[in-house]
Amino acid sequence: MSEVVSYNREGAIGVITVNYPPVNALGHAVRTGLLEALKQGQTDSDAKALLLVCDGRTFVAGADIREFGKPMQEPALGTVIDTFEDSDKPVVAAIHGTALGGGLELALGCHYRIALASAKVGLPEVKLGLLPGAGGTQRLPRLTGARKALEMITTGEFVKAEAALEAGIIDAVAQGDNIRTVGLEYAAKLVDEDKPVRRVRDINDKITADRGSEVFKEFRKGLASKARGLFSPFKCVDAVEAAFTLPFEEGKKRERELFMECMESPQRDGLVHAFFAEREVSKVPGLAKDTPVRDVASVGIIGAGTMGGGIAMNFANAGIPVTIVDVKQEALDKGLGVIRKNYENSAKKGRITPAQVEERMALITTSLSYDAFKDVDLVIEAVFENMDIKKQIFSQLDKVCKPGAILASNTSTLDIDEIASATSRPEDVVGMHFFSPANVMKLLENVRGSKTSDEVKATVMAVAKKIGKVGVMVGNCYGFVGNRMLHRRGAEATALVNEGASPQQVDKVLTDLGFPMGQFAMSDLAGIDVGYSIRKERRKAGEDIPANWMDTLAEEGRLGQKTMAGVYKYEEGNRKPVVDPKVDELIAGFRKEQGIEPRDITDQEILERCMYVMVNEGAKILEEGIAARALDIDIVWIYGYGFPAYRGGPMFWADQVGVKTIYDTVKRFHDTVGGDQWKPSALLAKLAGEDKKFGDL
Repeated sequence: MSEVVSYNREGAIGVITVNYPPVNALGHAVRTGLLEALKQGQTDSDAKALLLVCDGRTFVAGADIREFGKPMQEPALGTVIDTFEDSDKPVVAAIHGTALGGGLELALGCHYRIALASAKVGLPEVKLGLLPGAGGTQRLPRLTGARKALEMITTGEFVKAEAALEAGIIDAVAQGDNIRTVGLEYAAKLVDEDKPVRRVRDINDKITADRGSEVFKEFRKGLASKARGLFSPFKCVDAVEAAFTLPFEEGKKRERELFMECMESPQRDGLVHAFFAEREVSKVPGLAKDTPVRDVASVGIIGAGTMGGGIAMNFANAGIPVTIVDVKQEALDKGLGVIRKNYENSAKKGRITPAQVEERMALITTSLSYDAFKDVDLVIEAVFENMDIKKQIFSQLDKVCKPGAILASNTSTLDIDEIASATSRPEDVVGMHFFSPANVMKLLENVRGSKTSDEVKATVMAVAKKIGKVGVMVGNCYGFVGNRMLHRRGAEATALVNEGASPQQVDKVLTDLGFPMGQFAMSDLAGIDVGYSIRKERRKAGEDIPANWMDTLAEEGRLGQKTMAGVYKYEEGNRKPVVDPKVDELIAGFRKEQGIEPRDITDQEILERCMYVMVNEGAKILEEGIAARALDIDIVWIYGYGFPAYRGGPMFWADQVGVKTIYDTVKRFHDTVGGDQWKPSALLAKLAGEDKKFGDL
């Protein structure tokens, strides 16, 4: 018998137990052990039914990621599932924790399913650029009908036990926390009631009901906007549709063909890279695993504006009390009103209950005095980008906050060390750069200063996880990782418009690459005044930042979506950018004033100048140690700036394009366009010369 799968009998029930920490993944040893245990159960004449249960914190939570990229060893998962379904004794899957991917497919191969109320099920393969390849697209719709199966498989979202019961995926939900006891009682009840074997492959009433419906056409139409540029969601629809147009065995063959098409898609490589990179960023190079972490049981936030309110919601959502301080009561009242409205909108959509709205609001208190921070464990400053104001604030925090309190700035560009110099405890000062809207965006760029202690670094990384963010630790420089690269792209995009491109042409090249919005539409969303304020600060610091037509927009009060006009104009209740002839005139006037003769610019030049300048800057960031690994940059851009995950992030994308190709083009732009941004990174040159990739570092 396998070391990771065992068989024993309890009364009339033969129990197959998987014990393969941490998540009982379907590795080769588990698949082999399952067949051996099933065979033993089949030949045990005293076993009237079989129970499949898992030890540890979860049911089978999917494929074994340790086997990713390696040839699949027999038995294949599909074979294991078919063998379970063929059993002439009833097999019950008892689910706790999560049954995901191949784990849910295995449960669907059993004849009955019971789950604890706390359990969740799902088929998340689409998030890796794949589709369920072991019968999931054929069995699930036989239980749920077409629409629910399509929703689950094309989004990869998890479904809670009660909802899974309602959808027909499981047969019973039990309270309690002992899944073995629950499973044994349920299996014994089936034996007492003489329940027959019930194979999902033979259940056809929902297949018949939905056959020929318009649901597949509707889903494809919806995906055209929701999954724009993605490959696997459309293949998922094709696979589910096969369950309604082909006999079961032929449907499985079609599923396999479509699965292999997904396997061969370059999008899979990007999504798998993003999957592993997201897990890797939590492990900070040079930070010992056993570094102590401070307890963060209460939080203070300075600023009740959009950022401050959004940050507060993250902590309230995690059950952590928050105190917001601002200089005016009106600002506090307005901020609380926005927070409440956000929560009430979530309740209307069914994401939280009205009771949870009140629970979360009760965790948020306000004050006009910094004295309210005297006992908090973490303070996050979220005021606008002005160094003098930030240093004033940190000087006051230093006097008020208790020893050991972490003092964090939400700055997006400013020097953490200079901010820390306003305190007597620079070891407790760190950057925590949230992205707007802070209650939605998943990235938290944690910025270490030169004196930030390891304990504080470890704590802010742990805090990121606690509030549901993807935390990335980065070094201290202008703009850190994300904005430093973004500002290079922004300057190049603006230069391209100066030279003859239109803002909408630049934006279209970026959205065609897979970004949700282009450079100028994003400026409108963030607020034109944000970039204008940063440029003014840099000019004040002595940097040579030439005036441009974006400054004129800000000076004319065209601040983007919030004023219904920026680079584009906007209509009430609609965030879709509309080309504005006034901006075309303004740009034409700027060109004339600067003596620029506009020229035709190709989409290829726009792609190269906007993207290669980012890659070159990313290489410099790696050279300087601001980012420890290329994957850190990739995750910052995927979760902070909407870089298409199926392209794996800017540095992974650069490897796909070819580092030498990019280096040669950067050199050419250095000669023709000029400027420090096109000075080739020494690391880029080295990799190109050695025919290596960023992934080789």
